[in-house]
Formats: sequence, structure tokens, C-alpha cells
Amino acid sequence: MDCIVKKNEEYIVDIIDYGADGEGIAKINGYTIFVIGALKGEKCKIHILKVLSSHCFAKVVEIIKASKYRVEYDCKTFNKCGGCTLRHIDYNETLEIKRQKVQNLVNKMLENKIQVDKTIGMEQPLYYRNKAIYPISQEREVGIFAQRSHNIIPIRECKIQTKTSQNIAEFILENWDDTIYDERTGKGLLRNIMIREGFGTNEIMCVIVQNGDKKYDYEKLIKEFPNIKNVVINVNTKNTNVVLSDKNIVLYGDGTINDTIGEYTFKISPNSFYQINHDQTEKLYNLAIEKANLSKHDIVCDLYCGIGTIGIFASKFVKKVYGIEIVKEAIDDAKQNAKINNIDNIEFIVGDVEKAFNDLIKNEIKPNIVFVDPPRKGLDETTINNLCKLKLERLIYISCNPATLMRDLQKLENTYTLKSITPVDNFCYTSHVECVAVLSLKY
Repeated sequence: MDCIVKKNEEYIVDIIDYGADGEGIAKINGYTIFVIGALKGEKCKIHILKVLSSHCFAKVVEIIKASKYRVEYDCKTFNKCGGCTLRHIDYNETLEIKRQKVQNLVNKMLENKIQVDKTIGMEQPLYYRNKAIYPISQEREVGIFAQRSHNIIPIRECKIQTKTSQNIAEFILENWDDTIYDERTGKGLLRNIMIREGFGTNEIMCVIVQNGDKKYDYEKLIKEFPNIKNVVINVNTKNTNVVLSDKNIVLYGDGTINDTIGEYTFKISPNSFYQINHDQTEKLYNLAIEKANLSKHDIVCDLYCGIGTIGIFASKFVKKVYGIEIVKEAIDDAKQNAKINNIDNIEFIVGDVEKAFNDLIKNEIKPNIVFVDPPRKGLDETTINNLCKLKLERLIYISCNPATLMRDLQKLENTYTLKSITPVDNFCYTSHVECVAVLSLKY
């Protein structure tokens, strides 16, 4: 279709739907316009920012008719920062937007056009992140990256990071008497400050990411914030967007903190994967366990197990659990977590799921229930083929990316019936959504 709008021109449009990232969608003679900051049901004057052959991007110049779901956002950096993109929308409506996002993918990609459940929301969707990573600007300000860029926007009380993490980062910077890293030149010392918090224990880990291994004088810091149990230097000298390297120098504490979810305690290291929303994660795991309908004869595999959270939640209901994870440090934590929680029917294996799961079932280990919680890229072909060959009683797929979830469900549809999909809002006021998909054997 030929472009029928022009860059930098203004148009009046009706917003008819939402895009995958929560932006408004308008049409002019069938041509799609993604309008940043617009809500479904609004009439807006828009300014065209970028034009492509099949669609274009625009911003709102004037709201002619406002949606009843539009609210005054409560963050001073909302229009610049790349963190929350939905703070201008009533929270309950953001839950429906996320449900509809998943429903649209189901309708488009799956044979079984199942009705997606309502999104499970958070009672108080504020200050919920238990891990904060703060880049430091050349102007010596604690910040966050602007949307789709590496420009650092100074933070003015973020509404999703905790106040404690922001205060700690500000304190470190105020007392920092060395250089700041400049990614353009690769020179300077301080790159990022990462804070991890155990919401169930009030324990805090402070990780200072440096372009070098220079020691940090932490005495003032732990005196000011006595809940800090660990101070760690992460040495990252590479020219990369990856925040953490695998080299950690523990200056204070043992290099880990504990957190509790439900009745279980978990040990967390600097590089460990751990869900960032404590309250919603407990709902997510309880939902996954409930949907699995576990019993004492079950043999369970927990693929991409991280520090063992889902497998440990499942362990008291089943005969045996096997957890597989490629990150050795995470498996070390998982083994410790099993000991801490007095669990003796769980075994953790270091390895790439594609190979390690394949090796496990070749050794005559035949699970009848599998939990998968893969990274955003989803499952590999070997694992999907093995899941189909096993003809499991139930398969629970926990996903942080609905698009790759649907792609994988397509490949599983010949063997399994999709029973339900429940979105869970672990990333409040962002466009991201977790899902719990439940599959059972067709025959």
C-alpha cells in the first residue's frame, strides 16, 4: 500500500485499538498509524514522526475527545523515560489492554481460539521492583534510559523502583569521588548501580558496576543503610550494553541475600534470575501449581529453573522434581535453596535445556508434568519435539513474551489441547505481561 500520510504533517484521527506496546492505533484509508500516548476511543490531532510503507508512527498534538480511562500521570519523567509507558491510563484498563493483547495473538495464531482469562492485577501497583539498575550520567546524576535510546534521564522519584533503592543510589553517587564511565570513550570507572532487595526479609544487596576492579569504601553506605547485607563490585570492562559481567568481587557480606515467597526462602546472587515483582510472583507461582493439579505420583521437570523457585514450590506435592538451568551460579543457588527449605526430592542440573533435557529423558527419566519458563526467545525446536514425544499429562508454560508463547503453542497444538491462558501483571504500567498457559494431552 502506498503511503498516504506525510512526515511532519498533522491529521485528525479516531483511535480504534491498541498496539502491542499500548500505543493507540488509527487508520486513514486502511493505512495503519501507531499513535504514542493515545487511548482507544479518543479523537486526536496527531503529528507524523516516521513513515514506512505499511505503517507510520505519530505523537498526540491535541486530544479533541478524551477517553474515560485517561488519567493524570503521576511521574515527572513519564514522557521521556522508557520504563512505564501506560501511566496515563487507568490501572484496571491497563489490565484489560494486556488481556486483549494476548487475546489478539490467540485469535491470529492458534487454531483453538480460547478465551483468555482476565489479567491478574496488583492491589497497589507502586514501587514494586525488587531489582533496580541505575545508569549514571556524565552530569553525575542517577537516571534511567530514555525510551529506545541510551540517553540518560535523571530520575525524579520513579514510581516502580523502590524509594529505598533510589535513596541508596543517590547516596553512593553523592559520595563518589572517582570518575564516571563514558560509553562513547570507554573511559571512567562507575558504570551502573544495581540494588536487589528481599521484600520478604528486608535484606538489600548493593552491586556497583565498574570499568575496573578498584575497591570501594563502603563504610558510610552500610552505616547509612543498615539493611544492606552485601556490597559487591561487578567488574565490566567490555564495550557492551550488557550491564553485569560474570566477575564479582564481594567487599562486604557473603555475596547473597535471602527473600521469602510464600513459605519458602530463596538465596539470590548478583547474577541470578529472580522475578522482579515479589507479590505478583507469589500469585504467578501459586496459579501455576494450582493449574498443574499435582499429585504424589508425579515426576516433574522444571525447565529454565533459575534458582529453583517453581520446582521448590511444586516439590511438596510430587514424587520427584528435576530442574535444568544453563547458568551455573543459579544452579548453585538452587541447590542451596533446596537445603534451606529442607527439600530432598529435587535434583538440579546445569546445562542448556535443549541438550540437558534431551539427555535426561534419554536416561529413562520420564516426567509426566513439565513446567517451562523460558527467556523471551521462547523454546527451541529440540525441546518442543521432546515435549511432544513425551505425551505429558500436563504442560505448564510460563511466558514473559506472548508472541513467542503463541509461536510455540502453534507447534504444540497437534499433541496438546490448550486449556487456559491467564495473564499476570508482573510489570505494572508497562506493556509487558506474563502468562500462564495450561496444556493437556489430546489423547
